Amino acid sequence: MGTFFVEIQIGNPSAQRWTTVEALVDTGASTSSLPASILQQLDVEPKRQKTYRFAQGETRRMGVGQTYIRIMGEEFITDFIFNDEATTPLLGALTLESAHLIVDPREKQLIPSDGLLM
Repeated sequence: MGTFFVEIQIGNPSAQRWTTVEALVDTGASTSSLPASILQQLDVEPKRQKTYRFAQGETRRMGVGQTYIRIMGEEFITDFIFNDEATTPLLGALTLESAHLIVDPREKQLIPSDGLLM
C-alpha cells in the first residue's frame, strides 16, 4: 500500500551520474522498481530475471539490476526491477530496510533508524 512520495536520486553503476525521481514509498511491496528507461539512461543492465506475483494475481518475469540510490543523504547499492514505462517509481521494504529507514505514514516521512540484528 502506497503511503507518500519522496525524492530520491538514482546513480549509474559507477556512481558518476545521477538522476532525481519522485518515488512512492510502498511498505506493501518488498522490492523497488523504476521505469526501465530511467535505468537504461544510467547504463544499468538487468543482471538476472525473476518472476514476480502482483496483488491482482498476475505473474510476470522481469529484469532486475543493481545500482546506487541516494536517500536522505545516504548512498548505497540496491536492486531495482525494470518496470513498465507507465509505472510509478516505487521504494519497497527491502530498500528501506537496507537504508535503515522506517516509515511514518501519519507524518508522511522517512525516519532514520538503527538496524536490527535478529
